[in-house]
Parts: sequence; C-alpha cells; structure tokens
Amino acid sequence: MSRNKNVLVLVTGTHVKFKDEHEGRICVRYKCGPIKTMQYVLGQRPGWVEVKDEDGEWDFNWCDLSWFRENYFSYMDEHVRINHFRNCYELTRKNFMVKNLKRYRKSIERDSSHVQEIKCDFFPCTFELPSEYHLFVEEFKRCSGSTWIMKPVAKSQGKGIFLFRKLKDITDWKKDSSRTEEQRDGAQVESYVVQRYIENPYLINGKKFDLRVYVLVTSFAPLKAWLYRDGFARFSTTRFSLGSIDDKYMHLTNVAIQKNAPDYDPEKGCKWQIQYLRRYLTAKHGRRVVETLFADIDNIFVRSLLSVQNVIINDKHCFELYGYDILLDQNLKPWLIEVNASPSYSASSQEDFELKCRLLEDTLNVVDMEGLLMGKEKRVGGYDLMWNDGPVYREDINPETIETLCLTTNTHLGCVNDRDKQLRQLSVYKCQCAPSL
Repeated sequence: MSRNKNVLVLVTGTHVKFKDEHEGRICVRYKCGPIKTMQYVLGQRPGWVEVKDEDGEWDFNWCDLSWFRENYFSYMDEHVRINHFRNCYELTRKNFMVKNLKRYRKSIERDSSHVQEIKCDFFPCTFELPSEYHLFVEEFKRCSGSTWIMKPVAKSQGKGIFLFRKLKDITDWKKDSSRTEEQRDGAQVESYVVQRYIENPYLINGKKFDLRVYVLVTSFAPLKAWLYRDGFARFSTTRFSLGSIDDKYMHLTNVAIQKNAPDYDPEKGCKWQIQYLRRYLTAKHGRRVVETLFADIDNIFVRSLLSVQNVIINDKHCFELYGYDILLDQNLKPWLIEVNASPSYSASSQEDFELKCRLLEDTLNVVDMEGLLMGKEKRVGGYDLMWNDGPVYREDINPETIETLCLTTNTHLGCVNDRDKQLRQLSVYKCQCAPSL
C-alpha cells in the first residue's frame, strides 16, 4: 500500500511506519503549531518530515487547543497521534478540576476503609462564581479576616487574578464597571473560581515560589501516566508579605507576570531546577521529611487523574502532556493550584530551553511513533511510569513488603535525570529485541 509514489507503508504490530523508497529510512510526517521549542525538537528528529500543506496528510500533530477544537477528526488512521484528549478541560479548567476532585473525594469517603489511606485534601477551599456565590458568602463570613483569591476559570498566565479580603471587592467585580449596563445585560457573566488563599507559603530568601511539574498521560482507559524527573520552581521577584495584597509581583509566580517586574533580571530569570530545590530542602529538613513531601506530591498527580478518569473521552490516538502547578506551605504540605493542558514551552534561559527540549524529546520517545518500544518499559529517558491501571512500584522495593507500605509509585521527581545513559541502554535493548523490518 502506498500513500504517494515515494512512500511505502509498513505495518509492524500496532504501528504503521513510512519508508522512503529512495533513502530507505523510516519517515513520520508531522504538523506543529507555532511553538518554537517543539518546532526545533521535531526538526531534529531523525526521519521526521514536516507537512506544511494545510490539507496534507500527517501522522503526528502537536497542535494548540484552539486548532484542536476546530479541527478534531472523528476518524483517524490507526497509527495517527495528536497531543490532546477531546475534553481535556475536565482537568484543566479550574472550575471543572475542583468539581471533579470534590466528587472524587466524596466517592472515596463513602468507603470508610480507605479514608486513612487515600489523601484528597490537597486543594484549597474553592467556590465557582457566580453559581456558588451564596455558598461562598457563608464561608467568607465564617472565616472572617481570611484572604481570598479570584481566578477566571479559562485564562492562564495570571490574567484576571486578584486577591481580596472584603465582600465589597466582589460586589465591584460583579458590577463590572468596564461595561455599559446594556452590555452587562446582554453578555454572559464570565465564570471565576474563588479560593482561600494560602497565607503561609514556604519561602526561600523571603520569596514565594511554586513548582511546575510535567505528567504525560498516554491513556485514560486504562489510566497510564508518566512523571518527568525534571521540572522547576518559579519564584516571585518581590519578598512576600500579607501587608499588601495588591502587588502581583509578590503573590503571583507566573513568569509572564514576573518578567515585567521592575527588578526582574532576564539573565538570571526566576527559576530553580527542581533537582536543586530538592537538594536544598533535604539539606534543611532531612531526607525523610523530603521523601514524605514528594510522596504527597505524587499522590496529587494520581488522585487528580483518577478524579477525571471516568469523564475524559479516551481515544487511543490521543495523549496529553499536563503541566501541574504545586504550591508548598510552610509546613511542607503541597497544594494543587491548577493543571495546564498547554503549559508554556517558551524558554527564559538557555538552561530552561535545554530542559524543555529534553522534556519534549522524551515525550516523543514515549509516544513512540517509530514503534520501537516493547510496551513493558518502566522508564523512557527522563520519564518514569508511575501508573499503569494501578500503581507502578519502584524496582528497589521488595514485592513481599508492598502490602505493608503506603502507595509508593515508580517516581523520581527531582532526582538525577541521567536520561542520556538510560536512552543508550534502551537503544541497545531495542536493537536486541525489536523485529527487523
């Protein structure tokens, strides 16, 4: 079978490969949206060829969400892969994420035998406005003096976020003085979530930060999820204080906001690699405390994905690279702030560029368009398989003792990412095991 006069289609297992008749190499035809880092990574991929014709056939598509919504195909060939699930918003829209987490928490609480084993207390008290406004007011009055944070449910990069302590500020927001009365009557009110603000964040050098961590989901039925070893902490440029709640450079760690701060240094940026953060915390608090912290972070990934497993429309052609935002409080308790379906891949430094290139390269390695993996790997490059229709345990744990342990997934977040060595070993393994074409 041929797609054009120069390409032969080769079927091996569940994968389809395209072989150029003249050059004798495997060819994967790809399309990519305006994401420079991904364009660079795809352009370096051996045997991958960009499809520039809008109507041209493609095998792999890394698109943005707006293109995906407008062009999603109900039918795709067996081998085709695309980087979003149809209703990924069930986890990435702030209001839907909390709705699903609340429902999931109620379901596990009904089974009292598991309440002590399963933690689902990692997201702040949250209400959706305007639909839950009266419920929010009751909680607001009960917790007099607390600080709250308002967020548009479908915006990113810190847009539209503000902190408040008085209901009057919500009244002003509801009036939306920027629109005329006629416009307010005719337009749908934008949905927000309001959350109790974490007033005691963990500080380093007096500054607030959060974590950006990457989780790759290749299936929701059954759930199969990979955790990347690299990530980073994003710092504010201004020392933290609750004395001022109007300073966005103090309270919001988004790089899109911080890069506009008066004292932002573009050479230094405002990020630490997560390996450095883990070493810092271990030196200050001890190994056991930090291992407990990172196990609690693992729990956030697993529980949040399980909360949407039954509502996400699974499609074998789809995968999703989620960017998780995690905040630590001064008690080293992790809080889930939000999950991003299109985390930024733009780089703020050369180190940041190299990290994101490694991440995207390894994402392609796991998606495995070339059909080189055996399907039983627990690690591919910087990714560790953390869930495969159940927890994937670390290989250094004695299976006989698993039942006496808490959930210990096969994760190494913030540990050494010796991906180059691992990929070389995997290459040898593939050469020994892969069938010849």
